[in-house]
Amino acid sequence: MLEFTWKVFADTGNIDTYLLFKELERERQGELQNSDEEHSEIDFPIT
Repeated sequence: MLEFTWKVFADTGNIDTYLLFKELERERQGELQNSDEEHSEIDFPIT
């Protein structure tokens, strides 16, 4: 989805498309951080 959104922005220069791209990028980074945190909790359970 990120690649498609970036391509649309690159082709059109539409600022709304760029803002959508940045929002999707932030959500993806958040998901990756949550995944990393879950894996670290598995490796080192909180007791």
